[in-house]
Amino acid sequence: MRFRVLAVGPRQPAWVTEGVEEYRRRLPGLEVVELPLSRRAKGQPPGPARDDEGRRLLARLGPQDHVVALEVDGATHDTAALARRVEVWLGLGRPVSFLIGGPDGLSAGVRARAEESWSLSPLTLPHGLARVVLTEALYRAWSVLQGHPYHRD
Repeated sequence: MRFRVLAVGPRQPAWVTEGVEEYRRRLPGLEVVELPLSRRAKGQPPGPARDDEGRRLLARLGPQDHVVALEVDGATHDTAALARRVEVWLGLGRPVSFLIGGPDGLSAGVRARAEESWSLSPLTLPHGLARVVLTEALYRAWSVLQGHPYHRD
């Protein structure tokens, strides 16, 4: 199993890095890649920067990657449903890449490449917290499939 989180954004505070690292250590095959924000002058529209970030995200994907875009209006899953999705993804035998855009979201090109769109919460989450929530949710879903005591109903 290979999960990859590709996240656009600035260097994160220590608590984010430590939280993500904790779940990366626990979950075999989880990789987290941080891409820098594109520069945008004050007053400039977000489109060019978002498109540049999108091109860089797409360049990190392999042709076989199953792509999940994290977006506000994406599908939501509880833990049991996410565990079932993880089971499906494992059956695909393809790497699964989760894409987190910058402050202006994901480009149209990234959304078009995505095979799924997922929302972590109806709440607006800071990007660093979204990384921690995502990695923990993936670990929890995997632990459900493993029968690990981390998750209790």
